Amino acid sequence: MKFLYFDASSGASGDMILGALLDLGGSRAQFLGTMAALRLPVDIRIGSVRRAGLRGLKVDVRVKKGKESPPRHWHDIEALIRKSSFSDTVKANSLAVFGTLFKAEAKVHGERFETVHLHEAGADDALVDVMGSAYLAEALGVGRVFCSPLNLGSGWVKASHGVLPVPPPAVAEILRDAPVYSAWAEEELVTPTGAAILSTWAEAFLPFPETSYARIGCGAGSRDFEGLPNILRVFYGEEKEFRAEKKIFQIEANLDDSSPQILAHFLEEALRLGALDAFLTPVTMKKGRLGTKLTLLADTAKMDGLIEALFRETSSIGVRYFPVERRVLGREIHKVRVSGETIGIKVADLGGSEVNVQPEFSDCLRVAEKKGLPVKRVIQLALTEYSKKERKKL
Repeated sequence: MKFLYFDASSGASGDMILGALLDLGGSRAQFLGTMAALRLPVDIRIGSVRRAGLRGLKVDVRVKKGKESPPRHWHDIEALIRKSSFSDTVKANSLAVFGTLFKAEAKVHGERFETVHLHEAGADDALVDVMGSAYLAEALGVGRVFCSPLNLGSGWVKASHGVLPVPPPAVAEILRDAPVYSAWAEEELVTPTGAAILSTWAEAFLPFPETSYARIGCGAGSRDFEGLPNILRVFYGEEKEFRAEKKIFQIEANLDDSSPQILAHFLEEALRLGALDAFLTPVTMKKGRLGTKLTLLADTAKMDGLIEALFRETSSIGVRYFPVERRVLGREIHKVRVSGETIGIKVADLGGSEVNVQPEFSDCLRVAEKKGLPVKRVIQLALTEYSKKERKKL
């Protein structure tokens, strides 16, 4: 499978996403034929343009004169997508994006999901942007999507509801949990459709990661800003070459009045709540008292919940935390059979070469207890079976 990484330093819109994906090398004729099957009253024009001196692919989806679509409710969009000839995956990804749009519009207008309607974001050109992007992502074999923090721009934008501040209310609602900023342009840089596609599909927003990519697609926006290339870049490559390491936080607390049973329980609770690691270290505290340092590793999204649990479950009245960086090896789980039972084998690789092969201990313990064998014997047998499978591939 492949990955996509969107560089949204110049913002993002539906047509920019569509252009960037098409610029990765898909057949334009096939794309146009597929979009024609939607039978929408639009003309689609594709061509290379320059934005602040850089090349990008511009996809213009123009609604035919006198054929402007009325504001659409959820059931209108859902019916149109479901009756289309696209695959179930494309339909699901398209519906997820429009679900994000309708939830945001309902929230900012104080209406119910079923009764709120979309104006620009529900028009025929937006349908092509969303469904066309979903179709291209499937055609490209994309498995994972990531995105940079988004540059929202600044200023004001004219919409169907009047003049609105940037980011418009719907965009602000959609990107509530995403990292955003404003730089370089007093313009709207992220549209509701662009925000909805990226926030729905991206599993993480992170600075440019360590990766190897095969292709770059450049999708151009409609306007040409002075000094800012209005272009969305997308980087495309093998999933295994994408290392989504991001800064994590180390959370610490020193304790001298919590029982070992309480601390042991909390370690299990912390892991259940999403800690990346949790461990205890003996320390000597002030006045020579023996104590325990509790350490957790967590990403930003899990920090608040873990700190709250730490206060609730232990006797700590204060914690410290600070950002740290880490590197992790690529890992896959393979399966082998030992004495008729399945055991997982965790395989770590570095640059495509295996550097560590380790059977899952819990699986080995289960098989050992069931078969009356020493655990170390089960581990040896599992490694032997894995080696046999690998030799057969050669």
